Amino acid sequence: MSADTKTGTFTPRPGAAPLSRMIRAQAALETRMLLRNGEQLLLTVVIPTLLLVLFSSVDIVDTGEGEAVDFLAPGVLALAVLSTAFTGQAIATGFERRYGVLKRLGASPLPRRGLMAAKTCSVLVTEALQIALLTVIAFALGWSPHGNPFAVLLLLILGTAAFSGLGLLMAGTLKAEVTLAAANLVFLLLLVGGGVIVPLEKFPDAAQTVLGLLPISALSDGLRDVLRDGAAMPWADLGILAGWSVLGLGAAARFFRWE
Repeated sequence: MSADTKTGTFTPRPGAAPLSRMIRAQAALETRMLLRNGEQLLLTVVIPTLLLVLFSSVDIVDTGEGEAVDFLAPGVLALAVLSTAFTGQAIATGFERRYGVLKRLGASPLPRRGLMAAKTCSVLVTEALQIALLTVIAFALGWSPHGNPFAVLLLLILGTAAFSGLGLLMAGTLKAEVTLAAANLVFLLLLVGGGVIVPLEKFPDAAQTVLGLLPISALSDGLRDVLRDGAAMPWADLGILAGWSVLGLGAAARFFRWE
């Protein structure tokens, strides 16, 4: 509403808010809903934290030379991205689709590209909180990272894009109950076989080749190369993540069903 100072009347100004304002509002709502969800907090915060503390403090898995936390911290950071961008987003979006939330939002002034942007912003905010918490805990456990911060940021962004695309693809093509089971199963499988806790070198040679092409393996190994070994830019791992990003986001855009 705008006031006419001459006549003292008010003139309606119908129309949607600017797109940037709608995205910010929806992203804030998405983030609050995520942080209020106990199951999602367990998946995104509690499990990675417990794994980092437990395996850094107790000699359960042979992580090679050096401090265990130097091997584990990069892998747990990758796990945090997986839990939020893939598992958490797939489950939440799948049930939003089932209950008709996405259909109703599609009829609102917020365009679908705006909704996807808001969900992406929510994922990034949650990941920032996760990474900050896990970094503080890792430092308390004696972690001494090295390497190029820009390379770390690039790995995290590409990893988020890859897992987000795959999560949205799953949520947009499968039933909600199937998405719930499949997303949690994939999380467990990648936790065990993605180089997060157990080094890929512990697997048979043939399995190493296949597992090394997974996005979780590329992200955890890339972060480890930079933060533990001081690599400048892990181009091979970045290339794998870029490929999964294009594949996942492209397939999600093509096959996602809103109803």
